[in-house]
Amino acid sequence: MSMVLRKFFQALIRRKPIEEDADQKTRLVRCLNTFDLTALGIGSTLGLGVYVLAGHVAYKQAGPSVILSFVIAAIASVFAGLCYAEFGARVPKAGSAYVYSYTTVGEFMAFIIGWNLILEYVIGTASVARGYSGYVDTLIDDRIANYFNSTMPLDIPGASTFFDMFAFGLTVLVAVILAFGVKESTGFTAVFTVVNLYAVFYCIIAGSFRADFDNWFIPKEKVPPGFGNGGFFPYGFKGMMSGAATCFYGFVGFDAIASTGEESKNPQKSIPMSISISLLFILMAYLGVAGVSTLMAPYWTQGSNAPLTDIFSSGPSFWIGSKYIITFGAITSLTTALLGSLFPLPRVLFAMSSDGLLPPCFKSTVGAKKTPVFSTLFSGIFSGIMAALFSTDELTDMMSIGTLLAYTLVAISVLILRYREDPDDSKVINYEHDQMEDQIYDYSEHEIIVPILEEQNFLQLAFNTKGNQIATESTARTSNILIGIIVLLCLAIDGCLALFLDELLRRDTLIISIISVLIFFLVFLIILLYRQPMAKTKLSFKVPWLPLLPIVSAIFNFYLMYNLSKRTWYRFLVWMTVGLSTYFLYSIWNSTGYSTTRDISNCPSESSDKGSGDSNETLPCDSKTGTIEVSP
Repeated sequence: MSMVLRKFFQALIRRKPIEEDADQKTRLVRCLNTFDLTALGIGSTLGLGVYVLAGHVAYKQAGPSVILSFVIAAIASVFAGLCYAEFGARVPKAGSAYVYSYTTVGEFMAFIIGWNLILEYVIGTASVARGYSGYVDTLIDDRIANYFNSTMPLDIPGASTFFDMFAFGLTVLVAVILAFGVKESTGFTAVFTVVNLYAVFYCIIAGSFRADFDNWFIPKEKVPPGFGNGGFFPYGFKGMMSGAATCFYGFVGFDAIASTGEESKNPQKSIPMSISISLLFILMAYLGVAGVSTLMAPYWTQGSNAPLTDIFSSGPSFWIGSKYIITFGAITSLTTALLGSLFPLPRVLFAMSSDGLLPPCFKSTVGAKKTPVFSTLFSGIFSGIMAALFSTDELTDMMSIGTLLAYTLVAISVLILRYREDPDDSKVINYEHDQMEDQIYDYSEHEIIVPILEEQNFLQLAFNTKGNQIATESTARTSNILIGIIVLLCLAIDGCLALFLDELLRRDTLIISIISVLIFFLVFLIILLYRQPMAKTKLSFKVPWLPLLPIVSAIFNFYLMYNLSKRTWYRFLVWMTVGLSTYFLYSIWNSTGYSTTRDISNCPSESSDKGSGDSNETLPCDSKTGTIEVSP
């Protein structure tokens, strides 16, 4: 029985090694440069959010403070983007956060992240398609909704009132475009992204001439019933933070860049640079549009499907022409957002299928361009059905939770990797002896001699009393324990802030004391983690201010997750139930890690350590875990 449990838990934490030549081993064509990736990042992100989301959040959640909501969401996204950038430089493979977690945390967590990425991209694509349909419908006096309500009505609780064939057909069409080839589709995205940026900046510049700062400080008596208390925070601080959780949806999409690791010409440099540039442009666009729209008109007038167009249409006659410029920009923006949202989903399916966690049909490629056609078409049909069945609000309810979880795990994975012992560095010679007082360093050109360490207990390692400067197995284990406790403290602090915010604002002594104690221990543990030695791996990009920045990223993400609705969490639990059933009934038995990990309770001699077939290479034996690991 113990052997069965041992093998079971080993299966959950088996990891995929980071290959030195990962950028050379790929089944996809490397054809994307930095400009292509930047256009993809901007195009997939700067869509529904800039033309619709800003107005909706101002209308029902934050009012003029929607600007701060976007800033908070942007901070969380920037921190996550930096962590993604390091992984993009470290693991240039298709699959985004799925592959990143597979190489650090283990297979089970990788499957959870991959499963949530599927949810993120499906709902992201469906919500953009449904928003696209609603935007076009507004321009033609609701003819789409009226027609399908009469011809394809739905009477399903929690679903849309009609089957939106327009959204379904649009999604499938985009999937067909992607199936023609990645280079052609990204070229299409680049052209439309440039047009979109012109429209956005025109909106900001033209709208600034009609800015009225009185719209940020409207007295309560002038606010219609049901729209808060007026002023800059009409719905209070809670409304602004709830708006930040919704605004986070507007920054989802830049991680599409990270999924192109096997199709980038120079992923180690292109991925970090394109993520940074795209996030900068996206933040400027959101702040500009949110600021201008709330200055041009009162926040309670921005609840339509096309709020920005309505604002410019309501001005003087010479402003009417702006409506068409904005409409054209919105159409191009939503088109590129739809394409960018659908783009990474087939790559995640491809990566998970290649590892045996999903059926092999998802990893099939067709033609000289090696496009994953089946995964692409499946993604389009699945997302199209979701877009046809559910409204935009119902779809966006589920959008952020999977993304925030993926971003959080990426941040934690950065910490784990940076403090891990680097066994792949052939220049490091690790000497450990039970009794040795002096530490010897020889930083010659050819080798690094790790300090000869005496055996140390956990407290000595945690405080690093011996001044260890080279990461070893013992220091890595200590760092992982500290990271785990830090994560729990972040969850506790964010829970207190989210659940007892009113008491905190009333200066409740007990709540303030509890949070203060938790923050004290958090800072103390961060200092201890800072003292731990890091791996010496050289990368083209590394997250700055480690370990602080990934921890701050996790704090932001956890807090935004606490602000999501109960209905979102219930739906998420249903999705995860389906995912866990898939993993334990299929994935764990068909994983390439399962087929290449053999139990060897006692490591055999070299004569019996042979691989299958004609290979004469000796398989590496781990005497501690009793397994032989063979890289897939």
